[in-house]
Amino acid sequence: MKCKDAIQQITGYLDGNVDDELKQMLEVHLKCCHHCQVVFDTTKKTIELYCDGKIFPLPNAVRSRLHDALREKWEARSK
Repeated sequence: MKCKDAIQQITGYLDGNVDDELKQMLEVHLKCCHHCQVVFDTTKKTIELYCDGKIFPLPNAVRSRLHDALREKWEARSK
């Protein structure tokens, strides 16, 4: 799994909306990739803080904006 793919799947993973195979692939990637692990941890903590420690699914518009922002930051770091 590439970083771009992992980042695109983070919110689905946190929402519990990925199949077992994708979940396992993402978990393996996160163990090996410090940058994606930081994005994952930050996203999870932000959601937990915002929701008073409870994880709730993000509205599609928010999820889309989050994905776009993360993708832009990742692409900027890759240049």
